[in-house]
Amino acid sequence: MASQRRSYSTECKKEAASLVLDQGYSLAEASRSLDVGGNKAA
Repeated sequence: MASQRRSYSTECKKEAASLVLDQGYSLAEASRSLDVGGNKAA
């Protein structure tokens, strides 16, 4: 069964971009900070 794609608001996308571009986060760090991403460890 195929999983559905999540959609994110423009505000959320801007916040993620700001974390990476302005604050020096890696993509992985930004996704963890915003609690988004495919695999969540328990």
